Amino acid sequence: MTAPSPAQAQSQVQAQATSPITTGVMVILTVKPGVTREQVMAVMPDEIRQTVQLYLNGKLREWYSRSDGRGVVFLLDARDTAEAHAIMEGLPLSKLDIMDHDYIAVGPLLPLRLLVAKP
Repeated sequence: MTAPSPAQAQSQVQAQATSPITTGVMVILTVKPGVTREQVMAVMPDEIRQTVQLYLNGKLREWYSRSDGRGVVFLLDARDTAEAHAIMEGLPLSKLDIMDHDYIAVGPLLPLRLLVAKP
């Protein structure tokens, strides 16, 4: 087998650099308009217990409070947004449909591949 030409090697690097790999899914949870703090807080003991269980099971990597006080941000260990959605559906706040969820698949910073590619 012959080594790829420089043009072929560059083409392979570019293909890899534009092919995203999902290593997790960020989920941004926002309290829906019209939902009261009391409604959310009534569910929080169960929500917290189940969220901690996700962390202990390796499904939840990182979790943050939003600085605007309207929800949280999770970084889930999921292959895609469908898996993340399935994980989130099991939580009490999701079951009550009082939170909006935005799902963003994330992965390695693609341009970094160009730094480690052989010319």
